[in-house]
Amino acid sequence: MGRKDGNQVFGIIGTGRFGLAVAEELLQRGKDVIAIDQDQLQLKPLYDTPAEVFVISDISRESLMETGIQEADTVVVGIGKDVEGSILAALNTMELGVQHVVCKAISDDHAKILRKIGAEVVYPEIEMGRRTAIKLTEKLAEDILPLSEEFSIIQIRTPQELDGQSVKDIRIRERFGITLIAVVKDGRASGSIGPDTVLHADEMMVLSGTNRSLGKFQDSLQS
Repeated sequence: MGRKDGNQVFGIIGTGRFGLAVAEELLQRGKDVIAIDQDQLQLKPLYDTPAEVFVISDISRESLMETGIQEADTVVVGIGKDVEGSILAALNTMELGVQHVVCKAISDDHAKILRKIGAEVVYPEIEMGRRTAIKLTEKLAEDILPLSEEFSIIQIRTPQELDGQSVKDIRIRERFGITLIAVVKDGRASGSIGPDTVLHADEMMVLSGTNRSLGKFQDSLQS
C-alpha cells in the first residue's frame, strides 16, 4: 500500500453501517484505509475515496493476505450478525501479525470469545445508546439506563405541573408511547403502578420507552 510517511494504516473488515462509519471517519482524518467486504455493494460508498477496496470471497487467511491487511497497524472487524465470520476474521488477522484488532460484538458470549483470542471489543449499539443518553440528560432526566441504541429507562423528578395528577390523567402511554414503571421517594422505589396512582412533586418518576418518545415527553414539559 502507498502509505504516507509515518501515517497509520487501518484495515476495515465488514463495511456495514458500523464499519463504513469508521472507514469514512478515518479517511476524513487523513488515514490510510484498507476496506474489505464480501459484498461489493457494501463497499460502493468507498469506491470514490482514497481507500483501497477489496471484495473477497471468504475470510480465510490467504484471502486476507492478498489484500495487504497484514500491513495495517490496526484492524477493525465490523462483521456483526455472522459471529463465526467475525471471530474468524479476528483470528486470521492476528495470525497475519496485526497487533491491534478491534471487533464489534453483538452479545456477551461473542465478546468473551473475542477477548479470549486477544481482540479488543466494542459495542457500537450500546455506545450509540450512551450518546443518546447524554442528549437526554441535557433535558430533565437525572439518571438514565440505555438498553439499546433506541430504548432507555430514565429517572426524572416529577414536574410540578403533574403534582396531584394520576397516571390515568396524564395519559403518557397514549400520548407518548412511554411507560411509568416505578416511582421513587426518599430512596425507596415502588413498582405498584396503576391508572389511579397519583404523582407527587417530591417523587422521582422512572420511565421506559424509545429515546425519541422520552425526548418528546421531556420537551412537552419544558415548553
